[in-house]
Amino acid sequence: MVLLESEQFLTELTRLFQKCRTSGSVFITLKKYDGRTKPVPRKGHVESFEPADNKCLLRATDGKKKISTVVSDNFECFFTSFPFENTQIWEE
Repeated sequence: MVLLESEQFLTELTRLFQKCRTSGSVFITLKKYDGRTKPVPRKGHVESFEPADNKCLLRATDGKKKISTVVSDNFECFFTSFPFENTQIWEE
């Protein structure tokens, strides 16, 4: 999985939508992200860790290519820059 900056993620997401427009699907997942890059330690081990506030890990895949990005507090600003009018997301 490739972790991209926000602008690169939107560009690649647009490419995924265009590639899968005629056939295929794009799956988008969203989960809370606390900034950890390692698993939570076992009990008894003390680790000073300050969780990141209000971050989300956003992932997209077409089954072959996987992309992801971390979005901070400005989640609404992130998606308003995506050109949704050029994609038909809810098409069945």
